Amino acid sequence: MNLPTVILKSGKEKSVLRQHPWVFSGAVYGVSRDILDGELVLVSDSKGNPLATGYFSDKGSIVVRILTFGDEVFDATFWSKRLKAAWELRMSLVDLETTNAFRLIHGEGDGIPGLIIDYYNKNWVLQAHSTGIFLQLETIAAAIQTNFENNCTTIYSKSSNTLPTLGKDFFLFGTNTETVAKENTILFAVNWVDGQKTGFFLDQRDNRKLLAEYAKGRKVLNTFCYTGGFSIYAMSAGAALVTSVDISEKAVDLAAKNSALNFPNAIHNAVAADVFQFLKEHNQMYDLIVLDPPAFAKSIKSKHTATQAYKRLNIAGMKALSNKGILFTFSCSQVIDETLFYNTVAAAAIESGRKVRVLHKLTQGPDHPVNMFHPEGSYLKGLVLYLEE
Repeated sequence: MNLPTVILKSGKEKSVLRQHPWVFSGAVYGVSRDILDGELVLVSDSKGNPLATGYFSDKGSIVVRILTFGDEVFDATFWSKRLKAAWELRMSLVDLETTNAFRLIHGEGDGIPGLIIDYYNKNWVLQAHSTGIFLQLETIAAAIQTNFENNCTTIYSKSSNTLPTLGKDFFLFGTNTETVAKENTILFAVNWVDGQKTGFFLDQRDNRKLLAEYAKGRKVLNTFCYTGGFSIYAMSAGAALVTSVDISEKAVDLAAKNSALNFPNAIHNAVAADVFQFLKEHNQMYDLIVLDPPAFAKSIKSKHTATQAYKRLNIAGMKALSNKGILFTFSCSQVIDETLFYNTVAAAAIESGRKVRVLHKLTQGPDHPVNMFHPEGSYLKGLVLYLEE
């Protein structure tokens, strides 16, 4: 395969040799010829020694997302090998009889930078984060059909939010728009066409299960509830009362729908409201509160503003929580690292005037694995706190 070459500056090959899957623009000396956005390229050091292959990007600071390193060959079997390896790992993590919703491909964590695949009860939702991956979606879909025929009814491309210039979302196979999926036997309605992201937030599965261990007999408030995941787990554990709050009426309706799917007789209030205002108006009514906001920071530029937003939210949550209450608090902003998030929550604790103890440090589930050589893949941070007056 005669590929165009991206030539690195002297010394800049070190990160590639350590198998970091990104090549940044500042590391590039030059290219062997004009390269199209999304084209497969060879990466070489300054002396011309081949190091890796990957997809070229002419947008943003990441110039190449690497697929293979060293002597590994990128060929027609690549997609099948990566998919089967990812499936094998997930089958060691879940029992399809009780959990048939999980992330199958987590980008760099599964050796395919720029690709997300979420699996919902035999429905596959693909999301491309680079042009190179987007151009291969039909090939990837064919590999899915070939290797997982008995576990595939629909394949849907949902990349319009991540790559808006490349057009609308579309079906690659089948026509299903929604399903009822199982997570630890709990049922969730998932619609990948109309829902946020790929239709559901799978990364919190283990954290939802942990919450159930604390919820029995408690009055639980789930803020930024979206599909009501934490709420339904609280009901399953015998919470005395569950309230789901989200600014989106659509999200609140979905939380109510999922509640009815599982526990139609549970005491559940689904409220469309501003979370900050709701916390202010319901001071110390709840003894377990979940703060799981959308990403406040989507770029380095918004890091400071986001940090202040997390601090304000946690102050509000801590002040609203009753004595001897439990707080589950999260950040999914990649640019807010674990240390900064911890320090931000600590600053909120000081300002709240409460005594606070850390019970757990949380992260994303194992179906969202982190490549050891790509720590940036760890994005979800969480703390479980015990608060006293």
